[in-house]
Amino acid sequence: MSNSRVLFFDTTLRDGEQSPGATMNMPEKIRLARQLESLGVDIIEAGFPAASQGDFEAVQAISRTVKECQVAGLCRATPADIDRAWDSIKDGANPRIHTFLATSPLHMEYKLRKTPDQVLEMAEAAVRYAVKHTSNVEFSAEDASRSDWDFLAKVVERVIAAGARTINIPDTVGYAQPDEFGALIRHLLEKVPNSDQAVFSVHCHNDLGLGVANTLAALRAGARQAEVTLSGIGERAGNAALEEVVMALNVRKDVYNLTTNIKTEQLFPSCRLLSLIIGRPIPANKAVVGDNAFAHESGIHQDGMLKHRSTYEIMTPQSIGRSGTEMVLGKHSGRHALKSRLEELGYRLDEAQLDLVFQALKRLADKKEQIATEDIEALVLEEIYRIPDKYKLVYLSVMSGNMAIPTAAMKLEVDGEEKQLADFGVGPVDAVFHTIAKVCGRNPKLLQFSVNAITGGTDAQGEVTVRIEENGASAVGRGADPDIIVASAKAYLNALNRIAKKQEEKICPRP
Repeated sequence: MSNSRVLFFDTTLRDGEQSPGATMNMPEKIRLARQLESLGVDIIEAGFPAASQGDFEAVQAISRTVKECQVAGLCRATPADIDRAWDSIKDGANPRIHTFLATSPLHMEYKLRKTPDQVLEMAEAAVRYAVKHTSNVEFSAEDASRSDWDFLAKVVERVIAAGARTINIPDTVGYAQPDEFGALIRHLLEKVPNSDQAVFSVHCHNDLGLGVANTLAALRAGARQAEVTLSGIGERAGNAALEEVVMALNVRKDVYNLTTNIKTEQLFPSCRLLSLIIGRPIPANKAVVGDNAFAHESGIHQDGMLKHRSTYEIMTPQSIGRSGTEMVLGKHSGRHALKSRLEELGYRLDEAQLDLVFQALKRLADKKEQIATEDIEALVLEEIYRIPDKYKLVYLSVMSGNMAIPTAAMKLEVDGEEKQLADFGVGPVDAVFHTIAKVCGRNPKLLQFSVNAITGGTDAQGEVTVRIEENGASAVGRGADPDIIVASAKAYLNALNRIAKKQEEKICPRP
């Protein structure tokens, strides 16, 4: 590999999914993994196989699906975890075992309850065990940015000697500052005798808003792998955002002189897909991919843009996949036009799946004159990538207003049996949720409710996201429909289906 090439290690499916409310089911994970493959990432960290049977199966399915990039499984520095990770990824193309162990005094004393010498031995032993499965082993020194530099150098030297070919130096709690983090990377590259035998990587969290800055500082200092997530999702304040690191390297080639394998035109479609899957809108002011990233309201800015775009734009919308033109679909569009548009968006559907989306498109077109790209993506997620329904909406009628008692009348399918009920609430959404809960015999607590318009216009589909909790289990549900009350019902039922699925797997675990 060229010394100017940066590898992109995407952990959206592992660290990103640990973000509150970002849980995905298996079909959604596979769809996102395929999009990451189209984006051109070098390594996909698909999950933590030892965490649960569901995680194991998802990592295994992704490793068997993705062929153009490596698939990594995360594991603790124990033989059982390492074996579990290997079993999940071994069918993939050049699979990677990613094992980790904390090296900071704080973590060693209070979390691991181990001495530095014990940690040194554990790290070396874990890598020696992992390389029995594959030579593609990555070692992460958890909380590296708060570790003693000399001790960290010893750990790195030992694990490289044991066979690790990628060394990750994480800023696990987002504590580092760019100048000191760059200095740490330079120190390790200079002081570790065998540093030339491994690729140095960084994984930066955003607790102080410096995830991207620290990643870029490390790349300038000699690191050659960036561990990132789409839109920067992840635990707490999140991770370094893939699209921001990529475009910083792309726009400022004069500063970094580094290359990547990322197809920048797939950046916005990738972030948009993630947004649809987890039901969390991309903030308008989000760097690179937010709606306002290429919007200009100031008169001075508008005047400059009309004279020359580069006066106020350092990149074009097209460079990240935001095309100004698109083929509009409507009620008279045919299957071929839909199939062509789906393929442009990266969806590979079989004929049965295409027919489901086509029929849904026709139903939507009866209510909405023009169908936008975002509408199509929402239809695909609604029709194809949802979990099997234990609870399904058959019909819904709601009465509301300032001269009426909000009332919801509905018919649901519950385990294939139709049930109907009408009930009241303090508002239309409350009446819908209250009635659904009664019909399903559930008593969840609503933790979050949000509505977002998928496109512009008064005929836009409403995208509703809810988060509910019942008996210690929580789930996020999403639904889309031109009628936001119907979208709310779909989202609530989606969340109930997710909780029911979790409970079934807990009672009857899959072999």
